[in-house]
Parts: sequence; C-alpha cells; structure tokens
Amino acid sequence: MEKMKRLGIYVHIPFCRSKCAYCDFYSLAGRDNMMDMYQKALISHIRESSSQLRGYVADTVYFGGGTPSYYGARRLIDILEALKKYANVLVEGEITLEANPDSVSRQDLSKLRRAGFNRISIGAQCANDGILKSIGRPHNFEQVGEAVKNARSAGFENVSLDLIYGLPSQTKEDWADTLTRTVALKPDHLSCYGLTIEPGTALYPYREAPYIPDADAQADMYLYMTEALERYGYRQYEISNFAKRDRESRHNLKYWTGGEYMGFGAAAHSYVDGRRFAMVADVEAYSKGVLNGSGVVSQLENITDFEQAGEYLMLGLRTVRGISEAEYKDIFPCSFDDAAALMDSYVRQGWMRKTDDRWSFTPKGFLVSNTLIGSIIDCQTTARMRIVSPDTVSDSDEDQISLFGGEQESMTLFRGL
Repeated sequence: MEKMKRLGIYVHIPFCRSKCAYCDFYSLAGRDNMMDMYQKALISHIRESSSQLRGYVADTVYFGGGTPSYYGARRLIDILEALKKYANVLVEGEITLEANPDSVSRQDLSKLRRAGFNRISIGAQCANDGILKSIGRPHNFEQVGEAVKNARSAGFENVSLDLIYGLPSQTKEDWADTLTRTVALKPDHLSCYGLTIEPGTALYPYREAPYIPDADAQADMYLYMTEALERYGYRQYEISNFAKRDRESRHNLKYWTGGEYMGFGAAAHSYVDGRRFAMVADVEAYSKGVLNGSGVVSQLENITDFEQAGEYLMLGLRTVRGISEAEYKDIFPCSFDDAAALMDSYVRQGWMRKTDDRWSFTPKGFLVSNTLIGSIIDCQTTARMRIVSPDTVSDSDEDQISLFGGEQESMTLFRGL
C-alpha cells in the first residue's frame, strides 16, 4: 500500500469584533450578516476538494483569522467535522484555534475541546492595558489570564500566546513586564512579533511619530526577549517563536520547512503538489464563487526546482535548525561553495552559528537577516543560473535575483506565515 503524504490544512475565518490598529491581514469587522453564507461556502469547498485530498492525511489543522473564536463554537465544530469526513484528519493531529480573550467562553472551549481541537493560540499582545486600548484591542490583560485558565480547565494541554513588541509608547521596561507576566501564566508556546506598520492600517499615518519605538529600540527588546525566554525555559526554534519541549507549532513548521498545506476560505493560501495558489481575498466573492461553481482562485503558479531551492534558503533560515548543503543539493544540485564561504564569514562575525553541517542565525543575526539572507540567495541564484538555460528559468525565478535587492529594513521580525 502506497504511503500517504502528510498535509497541513489552514482555514481562514476573516470575521472580527473590531479591526486592530496594526492589522493588515484580510479581516472584517461588522460583517456578521455574511457568516452563514461564508460557512455554507467553506463546508461546500471542503466537500468538493475531497478528490484533491486523496492520497494525503492531514496531521495539522489551523483555524486562523480574523478572530476564529468570534465566529462561534458551533460553526468551528461543523467545519472540523467536515474536514474529518473529507480530509483524512489524523486522530493524533495538531488542531489549532486562534482566539481572542474577549470572545471565547469556558463553555465554548469545553465544546471545542470535546470536538477535537487540542491547541489554542490566544492573542494577548501585551500586558499594559493602556497600550492594548491604544491599538484597538478589545480586551485587557486580566482577560488573558482568565482565557488561559478556562482553556486549561477545558482540557487544552497546548496553549500558545501571541505577543507584540515595539508598540506605541512601549518601553523596554514595559516589554520586560509583559514577558514576566505572560510567562507567569505558564503557556506552552510563545509567538513574539516586532510591530510593522503597513499601509492601510490605522497606525500608518503615525508611523514616524516619536512615540513609535524605532528599529534600535525594537532590536533591544528582541535581544532581551531571546535571553529572558531562554532563562524561563522556552527554546527559540524560529525567528519569532519559542516553545517548551515538544510544543513547537507543527503546523507553522510546515511553512518553514517546505511542507504541503491546503487553505480554505477567503485569502487562504495553499502549496500542494508543486503548485502555490491563493483564494480571492473577498468574503462575498469567495462565498458566491464556491456556491455558484465559478472561480475563486486569484493566484496560481507552478514552483520549479529552481524556485524551490531559493525558498528553502529563505524559509529554512528563519528557523534555528537552519539549512545544510546536502538538503539544498537534494532540491537543486549545484555548487554551494560561494554561499558556504559567505555563511562562514557570518559565523566569524557572530551572525550565524555552524553545527556539524548546518548553518543557522544567532539572535544578533536574526536582527539583520533580511540583508544576510538576500546575499546568500544572490550567491546561490548565480550558482544555479550557471547550469541552467534561459528557457528553463521562469520570470518568477529571475525575480529571486532581486528579491532582496535595494535598501533593506534592519528588522526582519515580521508577522508572517
């Protein structure tokens, strides 16, 4: 019998109680009237995708948003039941729900846990109630503690908290207090992101205001965080993620290690069978497209080995495990000498470490990793171009040469995948 491949599943729930000042993800506030239509479309999409899901077992499922907990426990459970029916979800799979402290009750948590959800990621962001209010968060830190307590009481043994540093008026002392008070709640996992202010967000007009911490201030907070969390027993395994033993996010590791994943919902992304595609970022268009049988894919591209090799570098270097020459050559066999020499020079400067045959960034290196990764990718793009003809390189392949070109931000700790 042929061994079935592993797959991660992502479900995007774009509805929110309110839009946070920093949020540039596809999410909607005040559109609760569209939830029923969206729910019908999601379940229909999952059912219609059953043929694509043959040959796979889903070992991770991640409900992100938006605010999935705001969508309601009944709807979330119905979606999970559909996935179990049509997507071969493993009994021991990691099934994660994103939640806000203000929109998840103990009763709902108990229902979700009984239905099979076994990991929860709670958006805490910081412990300073004044800062929380200034960025539009609809909760206070006391509610974070209550949400963690309720999750544990409901049977969740894997609890993650999201934090942001570099928030308006936040000092290093504020950040240290947030870490101390957060660790006191004994989460199993922490995701800690540096604030990035994107066009179109409510914070964007204030991006140069004196109360917004600059890159140097964010760097100080980052380095303090990596040292403090290590003392508290949280191992850094990715640029922005820390975990107790065996509590790394198995779903997010798929993104960083080239695993396959299927996305359902408006703006959801997928990478399956060498193809990357995205759903249209519009709830109404997605819902009507699924229900009417018209197209809902807004982007589609085939990923060549050439591109995959570049992505291995870009994503693998986000992780503390890092990259190796042997793994790279399994994807695209070509010289690795120039990149190896460059990374060895980064080791001497304290930006990278080399363990056996693997290179990875130090905390100091993560701070400037956009620029450093760009140089590594440039080396290997040049090496790959030497052994391929122009006809075998797509436009998107060539774009990798300048992917990191131009002026770079010194901080690379983006809210990403």
